[in-house]
Amino acid sequence: MEIKMTTRCEWMITGMDCGSCAGKVRGAVERLPGVSEVDVALMAERLRLTLDEGLTSRATVETAIKRLGFGIAPKGVAAPRKSFVLPDDAVAAGADRGETDSLRDVPGRPGPSAKRDPSWYQTGKGRLVIGTGALLIAAWGINIVAPDGVAHLAFILATLIGVAPIAWRALNAARAGMPFTIEMLMTIAATGALVINAAEEAALVVFLFAVGEVLEGVAADKARDGIRALAQLVPKIALLETSGRTREVLAGSLTIGQTVLVRPGDRVPADGEVIEGVSGLDESPVTGESVPSLKEPGDAVFAGSINTEAALRVRVSKAAEDNTIARIIRLVEEAETARAPTERFIDRFSRIYMPGVVGVALLVAIVPPLTFAQAWDIWVYRALALLLIGCPCALVISVPASIASALSAGARRGLLMKGGAVIEAAARTTHVAFDKTGTLTLGRPRITDIVPFRGTEAEVLELAAGIEAGSSHPLAVAILSRAEANGVAPLPASGARALPGKGAEAMVAGASAWIGSPRFAESSGVFDDTARSRAAALEMEGKTVVAVFRAGLLVGLLALRDEPRPDAGDAVRQLKVLGVDAVMLTGDNGRTAAAISAILGMDHRAELMPGDKVAAIRQMAARGCVMMVGDGINDAPALAAAHVGVAMGSGTDVALETADAAMLRNRVTDVAGTIRLARAAMANIRQNVAIALGLKAVFLVTTVLGLTGLWLAILADTGATVLVTLNALRLLAFDPDKES
Repeated sequence: MEIKMTTRCEWMITGMDCGSCAGKVRGAVERLPGVSEVDVALMAERLRLTLDEGLTSRATVETAIKRLGFGIAPKGVAAPRKSFVLPDDAVAAGADRGETDSLRDVPGRPGPSAKRDPSWYQTGKGRLVIGTGALLIAAWGINIVAPDGVAHLAFILATLIGVAPIAWRALNAARAGMPFTIEMLMTIAATGALVINAAEEAALVVFLFAVGEVLEGVAADKARDGIRALAQLVPKIALLETSGRTREVLAGSLTIGQTVLVRPGDRVPADGEVIEGVSGLDESPVTGESVPSLKEPGDAVFAGSINTEAALRVRVSKAAEDNTIARIIRLVEEAETARAPTERFIDRFSRIYMPGVVGVALLVAIVPPLTFAQAWDIWVYRALALLLIGCPCALVISVPASIASALSAGARRGLLMKGGAVIEAAARTTHVAFDKTGTLTLGRPRITDIVPFRGTEAEVLELAAGIEAGSSHPLAVAILSRAEANGVAPLPASGARALPGKGAEAMVAGASAWIGSPRFAESSGVFDDTARSRAAALEMEGKTVVAVFRAGLLVGLLALRDEPRPDAGDAVRQLKVLGVDAVMLTGDNGRTAAAISAILGMDHRAELMPGDKVAAIRQMAARGCVMMVGDGINDAPALAAAHVGVAMGSGTDVALETADAAMLRNRVTDVAGTIRLARAAMANIRQNVAIALGLKAVFLVTTVLGLTGLWLAILADTGATVLVTLNALRLLAFDPDKES
């Protein structure tokens, strides 16, 4: 049996200005033998595919792309013009030139990641504008001083020279199996105009087409700038400490465990942990939080945050390719793959739209002259104008441009969503389900009461601490902290394990011991009326009660309180304003849940096992679109069951990679902000679709009626694309925190 050896390959593509460009790239490579799983990201300027190099080489793929007029370079080999470069890509590019431990990449000196985009007039499309414009001006000049015949020839020459590169791209696209491209329609329209003696207008149309392509490129670059700016947040240089001395190195070359010095005013070069110094850090570039965060030894810091006060020594905890900024960029970049249902529909529609317009144009050209004895030149001219309206660029770009802008606007404020499908689902949200501990509350409960039933308070505490030793659960942390504060040493324990939805157990002093909810203790047969009454009284005070017991013996009760986050109540209010119902789902007891939910003004469901939370989510999903907000770990089943799973967390791996969305600022109000941003993005998409289809429809009618001609038709095409992109750019300034 023959075994196919395939490789996942990735390239950076330059020159893609609209959705049709991405479609050309996709179409060119999909037809090659041995190519599968093609993914073209317009905003990220990326091509990924799975390749059987026994059938098609990488060089063949690159040649196919270059024939279409696009630039291509393998990722990490050389930073291509107008590429979307991650910080680690820049380091890789520098490594290829031997700059891995250099001081060449210093402030003010061009480095591997500091390559500037060329100006529009330095690009191939820009040169085409200048060339066709010069030819058109020359032809008009000849028309003034020379006989009509000479001027006519000058316009013909200007048209042919200007349309030649366009025709060449059209031919290569046709060879790749894509005959219906804007270049092909433009070539036919310009040639047809020459045939019917409309040479002057043909030359003008060629020039306007070139101008439109340049404008599309400029607008597309502006849409990418918000995403590219994220990569610039991480400094290129770090002060590495070795043997008591500091030296400058590339930040991308830092490895886990190294120590760096961060001076006041410097950006942190890598994710890490403070080992010396106390200072305020401005984390707004990463999380959007405007208030500086105090950092002390043991605190985690993000790459890209700004040291505002005193020097810090930081131990690197993550490599450059895994730091928070790099993962955010990668998330935004990957989000293009998760296309919204609206985008997929438009993509399918556009495949029918262009051939349909070509068919209508053909009918317009031949039916009136053959059926009604109309003049051929008039109707052929109108048909040629229709061809120029046939390109669906504006329609295809309408969704990804808005999605990219929304993702970028959210990322700058610590709101991360994994693609268009998530944005569309978030915009439809009708119910939000919250976990309690660590989400609606601060996640830092403290022990308020110790009620011994056997022995002393210290004995209850030392047994509970022994069972919970090594656990990172918020309740366990509270118990261990109280034991340390009281000078109580945990009893030696072994075999500790968590009991999901119940508590924990361990072997302590040679016998089994448990800590868990009153319900768990009740089912274990250790609760009597006195214990029930005492636990109920504590729960009425809004406290969480846990029982510490051995087989058949209740040792004592611990009462803990976890205060609501300061903004939780406001978050519930904002959701109500948006018409979204909020409910708290918790495994805590009903009395505590009722006390917390009453403070926040929301519904609640208590004493839920993990499976019960999933069932509750599914019940709500039957009535609308559900967003679940949790910590991304304990609530993983519920997050997966919801239409949109949102993780609270300051840049943790789980927060960035497990859920559909993440809120880096740990603000509950960001839930409402996420919904507002998603709804604004969907409104922007609807506006874009209306602009694209509306302009096409208007000019379709006016062209058939003879009210508009070739040059207005080409303006309708390129103008719609530019308008749609500029409208999408408005989302970059959208503030999700602002209540409309």
